[in-house]
Amino acid sequence: MCEYHHEHKNDNEEQESFPLIRIGFSILVCVLAVVTHPVGWFGFGMFLVAYIIAGGDIILKAFKNILNKEIFDENFLMCVATLGAMTIKEYPEAVMVMILYQIGEYFQDKAVEKSRKSISELMDVRPDYANIEKNGEITQISPKEVNVDDIIIVKTGEKIPLDGVVIEGNASLDTSALTGESIPRDVSVNDFVYSGCINSNGMLRIKVEKKYEDSTVSKILELVEHAENKKTKTENFITKFAKIYTPIVVFAALILAILPPILLGQGFGMWVSRALTFLVISCPCALVISVPLGFFSGIGGASKNGILIKGSSYIEVLSKAKVAVFDKTGTLTQGVFSVVKVCPQAGITEEELLNYASSAEKFSNHPIALSLKAACDTVVNSVSDVEEIAGNGVKANVNGNVVLVGNSKLMDKFGIRYDIASERGTVVYVSLNGNYLGYIVISDKVKDDTPSAIENLRTRGIKTVMLTGDNKQTADEVATSIGIDVVYSQLLPENKVEKIEELISGKPKNSSVVYTGDGINDAPVLTRADVGIAMGGLGSDAAIEAADVVIMDDNPQKVAMAVSIAQKTMGIVRQNIAFAIGVKVLFLILGAIGFMTMWGAVFADVGVTLLAVLNSLRALKIQG
Repeated sequence: MCEYHHEHKNDNEEQESFPLIRIGFSILVCVLAVVTHPVGWFGFGMFLVAYIIAGGDIILKAFKNILNKEIFDENFLMCVATLGAMTIKEYPEAVMVMILYQIGEYFQDKAVEKSRKSISELMDVRPDYANIEKNGEITQISPKEVNVDDIIIVKTGEKIPLDGVVIEGNASLDTSALTGESIPRDVSVNDFVYSGCINSNGMLRIKVEKKYEDSTVSKILELVEHAENKKTKTENFITKFAKIYTPIVVFAALILAILPPILLGQGFGMWVSRALTFLVISCPCALVISVPLGFFSGIGGASKNGILIKGSSYIEVLSKAKVAVFDKTGTLTQGVFSVVKVCPQAGITEEELLNYASSAEKFSNHPIALSLKAACDTVVNSVSDVEEIAGNGVKANVNGNVVLVGNSKLMDKFGIRYDIASERGTVVYVSLNGNYLGYIVISDKVKDDTPSAIENLRTRGIKTVMLTGDNKQTADEVATSIGIDVVYSQLLPENKVEKIEELISGKPKNSSVVYTGDGINDAPVLTRADVGIAMGGLGSDAAIEAADVVIMDDNPQKVAMAVSIAQKTMGIVRQNIAFAIGVKVLFLILGAIGFMTMWGAVFADVGVTLLAVLNSLRALKIQG
């Protein structure tokens, strides 16, 4: 494995050094030609060699594009301009145009490489191997060869290669590559751990729960690798712009070369030279390179903060957010429920009420079900015919009795007469064979960062909305405590989609609606929103699949941060567009009237491009 990486590195070094060698050699030939003052065909031959060395690849690209009927691009412009210079015997200028263009391209490539490297280093979570114990010996194998239920060992300093449950040991995990958080996470027996985290100390034995292709690290790597493939409307505009712009400037150059000499009765030489200069200035390199790089750098800056954006199209839409919609449980609240009150009817004890409720919820992994089961010491009843009624609760057969456990809508649905509870928290009603047994109150704590996160959004002029299946009283109390503008309660999953559609249809023009949820029950809403953000997406397959943006920890502050990063990235992109077009127009006018030489044109083109690229790289350092 080490040998392979070493060879790969050498290949990269050779590829990186080749452009510099080619540029250096072409400069040397050009300098020799100028110093020795060769004349005739020999002089032309020396400059031609230098020209081919410097611009051979550009000529080849232009030729291939012509064959593919994609004529008008910057390669075509460079060829027309420099070959024209060669025809009027401006050999040094033609060669130096190619050399300076290649130098500019080299620095641009290095800038792109830097932005890619910053992301690849940040997301360097791919595990190289897994330690698997067989016959008392530890063997290193590829994580792809490990099966579910295999036992792997992770030593100090090693990456966790696969998702699983700790069955032995204690350790402190560095999760920064996944969550962007520097605070270590302590784990022990029965804790679930995610691939890509680094074991800072201790040794862990882990029972594998997911195969490599289904693991967190694999999902994240796939997300990052494909993030740049989704183009934005702005990027599509640049692509279309280049296809329209290039033929216009080519024909404008032809007119500049032909029309003034005919109308003014002057020689063609000066105007052809101006037309060629005009063509060099017109190359749209700054736009074509810096705009996609700006978006890619924005994705890199977001990922440094533990925010994974699936494509640059979502940066553009996210920057226009005017309505931020949140799920409640697990998004604004901790999602850790606990029983705080048990209120049985006369003739039944608290233990019996809890026992019936937890028995009916025996096979459910819903947070409310887990809290009921946690509050009941033993559940030994025979349970069958379990029916989950979406947005209402559960119906089950417990020891031959029909038990209903759920909200007031479940009681109403089955015609159960019950006492309405006015308690803060989630109220769970229980009935047995049509008879009301009492209710249980379960509460969920608001996350510490939630109020400030909502305030940050409001200060940006973003309206905040909460959607929840909880009863109105509980929902209103939570919304008031954290500063939510609008709250909709007692919603079924399909009701949430309807509310999102209402908000989208009523949103301000040229704005977007962002929905943030836990990515499991909210998958339809995440998909329907203009931008779906998965909160607490770490390890959640549904979050990564359904959402457009994945926050790698469950900090609601990251929603406002994601919007801020998107807005700042779009600002940088717009700066590049305005700067590049503004300078181009100015220099095209100067070139047309003869105040700009071809040397100045190339320096202007390369300079504008490099400044735009450097401006784009600022997006890598955006903190939100």
